[in-house]
Amino acid sequence: MGRGEKMSKLTIALLVVLCIGSLATALAAEKVTATGSTTVLPLAEAEAEAFNGQQTDIQVTVTGGGTGAGITAAGEGRSDIAMASREVKDSERTKYSKNNFQQFFIGYDGIVIAVSKPIYEAGVKAITKDQLKKIYSGEIKNWKELNGPDKEIYAIAREDGSGTRDTFNELVMGSTTAETPGVSTVAAGNAEVKTAITGSDKAIGYLGFSYVESDDLGALKYEGVNPDPKNIKTGSYPLARHLYFYTFGQPTAGAQKFIDFVLGPEGQKIADENGFIPL
Repeated sequence: MGRGEKMSKLTIALLVVLCIGSLATALAAEKVTATGSTTVLPLAEAEAEAFNGQQTDIQVTVTGGGTGAGITAAGEGRSDIAMASREVKDSERTKYSKNNFQQFFIGYDGIVIAVSKPIYEAGVKAITKDQLKKIYSGEIKNWKELNGPDKEIYAIAREDGSGTRDTFNELVMGSTTAETPGVSTVAAGNAEVKTAITGSDKAIGYLGFSYVESDDLGALKYEGVNPDPKNIKTGSYPLARHLYFYTFGQPTAGAQKFIDFVLGPEGQKIADENGFIPL
């Protein structure tokens, strides 16, 4: 066997050893799962990427599905952390053993009312609670009723189980179970709402603050207040809210370390850099 062939085989052997070592490390890492709110999802993904890259003892994976799905997964023991854009409901606490959910406040958010760029550029740059309620209840059907163009309003809402939908319905429509017959389309997440708004020339929808920091849609003043970080953080914006992590019972050691990272200086910097409003 020649010297070159021996070196080649040695290199392959070393690569195999390294691969096996890496696989063993990955398998040995504590698995932490976070599931739920699509509002929180981009933040949790960015946090998990940074956290996972700094150590090998804990591996965090993140999936969406909505606040309700996240709380259910945590309550049933299928997820370590529930991501939520609203507080756990009394009915959920009762269903999964009252007072067993642990709450972690991770940042601020606001539900932003946004319209298609052509509607915004036509002069619709603000909306009142009464006008918004009438759109979603089907009483206002054309943008000309709001001094906009003569176009039928294409209203987008979120799906059942969405924390954003529950908050919108409660604060705008008057009840989390309110009927919204003016809705044209139900979207499965914030990203889908944004796609529907930007893909239309006559749409209106509601979505988390981090999804509207671009020029491809128009964010409306609501009740005369801009949805900016200062107004959301002080609560002067009427649709301001908090974002949460929940665990069912005390968090696992790995989940606690991830939560501590998110709440720490580096985690809060990541939140700010990704369009979220830090603590």
